[in-house]
Amino acid sequence: MMPSSPTGMLWIWFTLLMALCLQVMPMADGWQIWRPDWLGLMLIYWCMKAPYRVGVLHGFVLGILLDLLEGAPLGQNALTLSLLAFLCALVYPRFRAYSLVQQAVLIFVLLGIVQLIEQWLRTLFGPFSIHLSFLLPSLIGALLWPWLTTLFEALGRRLARD
Repeated sequence: MMPSSPTGMLWIWFTLLMALCLQVMPMADGWQIWRPDWLGLMLIYWCMKAPYRVGVLHGFVLGILLDLLEGAPLGQNALTLSLLAFLCALVYPRFRAYSLVQQAVLIFVLLGIVQLIEQWLRTLFGPFSIHLSFLLPSLIGALLWPWLTTLFEALGRRLARD
């Protein structure tokens, strides 16, 4: 299924909204630091797969929705996800030439930058202690990247064949 077709755009929005649901799914307090950044991963995937269809505007809209669902200060997640989509647009030409392992390292760097800015914004809005556990979602996202990419590529080939 090509992302440029109307059904392709519906598929893109469906996967992004499912990632949004996974992002806000309730978890036990001790397990929340182990949750990967599902929305960031899906946004990166679609920014790299369909860069002319998915970009900063999608990151902004999804960030506003995430702000509303989490009760975060309005614009905090919109800023970080817009920045993530912008960084993806910057590294897009090189990203596609990398192997899956190199892509995973770049995913860790991109998600880590976004997590760092998000932590900085949280310290501005109130008392919040920073420790390196905020990088765990980025690390887990980088470890999930090869499987996520392979799964979506296989699913895309299967849907295009049918």
